[in-house]
Amino acid sequence: MQINGMLTIDELRTMVNESRVDTVMLTFTDIYGRQFGKRLDARFFMENEEPGTHACDYLLTTDMEMNPVAGYQFASWERGYGDVHMKADMPTLRMASWLDRTALVTCDLLHSASQELVEQAPRTILRRQIERAERMGYRVAAGTELEYYIFNNSYRAAAAAKYEGLEAAGWYLEDYHILQGTREEKLNGAVRRHLSQSGVPVECSKGEWGKGQHELNVRFADALTMADRHTVFKQCFKDVADSLGMSVTFMAKPDAGQAGSSCHLHLSLWKEGQNAMAGTNKLGPLMCSEIFRWFLGGWIAHVPEFMVFYAPTVNSYKRFCAGSWAPTRLAWCHDNRTASFRVVGAGPSLRIECRIPGADCNPYLSIAAAIASGLDGIVKQTEPPPIFEGDVYSATEVPCIPTTLREATDLFAASPLVSETLGIEIAAHYVHFFQSEQAAFDASVTDWERRRYFEQI
Repeated sequence: MQINGMLTIDELRTMVNESRVDTVMLTFTDIYGRQFGKRLDARFFMENEEPGTHACDYLLTTDMEMNPVAGYQFASWERGYGDVHMKADMPTLRMASWLDRTALVTCDLLHSASQELVEQAPRTILRRQIERAERMGYRVAAGTELEYYIFNNSYRAAAAAKYEGLEAAGWYLEDYHILQGTREEKLNGAVRRHLSQSGVPVECSKGEWGKGQHELNVRFADALTMADRHTVFKQCFKDVADSLGMSVTFMAKPDAGQAGSSCHLHLSLWKEGQNAMAGTNKLGPLMCSEIFRWFLGGWIAHVPEFMVFYAPTVNSYKRFCAGSWAPTRLAWCHDNRTASFRVVGAGPSLRIECRIPGADCNPYLSIAAAIASGLDGIVKQTEPPPIFEGDVYSATEVPCIPTTLREATDLFAASPLVSETLGIEIAAHYVHFFQSEQAAFDASVTDWERRRYFEQI
C-alpha cells in the first residue's frame, strides 16, 4: 500500500514536469543523529540511473560545532578527508511538504572506490543488526515516541540569548492538557499535517509533563523505516518551528527544574507474519513466548555496555532522576512507568517498551543496540530478572543504570559484545567519538560553575 507522501521515480518525474517539484534533498545522519546532505536540482537528480551524490568523509568525525576531531582512523587530515558516496535509497523517496517544491530521499553512505557500505555510518550499523535478525528468521518492528520542548523564541534569538531566559510555549505542566495543547497547535498541528503528507503516518500528539513540553507519535514500522521516519520527524519539526519564529529542542534535559525529554523505544519480533513474542507461556501477568523472555533478558542484560547508544551526551544523564518519569534502575514491569522496561500489549500487539533512550538519541544506533542485545539473549537463552511490581525508584536492591557518559563509555569500550556486534574498528571509532564528547565538556567552564564559585570561593 502506497503511503501518502511517498513517491516513485515516475511520480517524481510527473511532478517535476508539472513544476510541482524542482528540488530533491539527499540526506544522511551523522553520529549525533543530525541530517546532512545536499539539495539537488530535480532534473539533474533524475538523470542518473543510480541517483546519489558525494560528501566529505569528515562528517562522521566532527564535533557538534563541525570541527574536525583528531584521532580517528576513518578520516583525518593525514588521509586527506576524501569523499564518501551518498547513494539514494529510492524506496525512501518522499515529499517534504513543509519545504517549497521539495522532495527528500534518505541515503546510505558508500566508500567511493569500492562502493561498499561505510560501516561507521549509523544507518549501516542498524542495517547489519536487521540482517542478523533476518538470518535468524525474524523481522523487527519498532516505534519511537519523541518528546520535545517548544519555545516562543526563534533559534537565532535563543542563540543570541545564550539559551537563557527563553519563553516556554506553555506556562504550567500540560500532560494530556487540551487547553494548553490548543495554544501550541500552531506548531504541533502544522507538523502533524506535514508529516502525514510526507510519508510519515502520524498517530497523535499530546501535552507532556513539562512547561511547553509535548510528544508526537508516528506509526510503528519495520526497524529501518522507523529510524528514517524518526530523523525526518526531527528535521521537519525544526524547519517548521524556524519558519514560525519559534524553536524546539530535543535535548534530554534542557532545564534542571523540568522533566527530561525521552524517546521511548518499542520493539517486537515477527516471524512468518506472526508476532514471535506472543505465546502460551505464563510470565507474571503475561502470556508470551520463550523468544520474548530471552529477548527481554538479553536487552536488559546488555543495557550498561550499550548505554551510550541510548544516552549519547553528557546532558543525557541529567534526565535520569527518581520520580521524574525517566528510569533509574534496570527492572522490567507490566504497564509500570517507573521501570526502565515496560511491557505493553497482548497477543499480536505484545511488545517491549524501553524507557531509557532520551530524545537526543540517534535512532539508528539505539534501535541497533536493542536488536543486538535482544538477539544475543535469544542465542544464549538469557533469562530476564523476575518481574518487578511497585515503585522501581525506591527499589535499592535493583541495579542502577549507568549515571554518566564517562562510565557508560568505559563499559562500551570494555564490552566483548560491542566489539563482536560492531567489529573492533567500528567500536573503536565510537569509543573515540564518546570520549571526545566527554573531553569537550571536561574542558568547558559552565554557567553553574560561575554562579557557584565566582564570588563565594
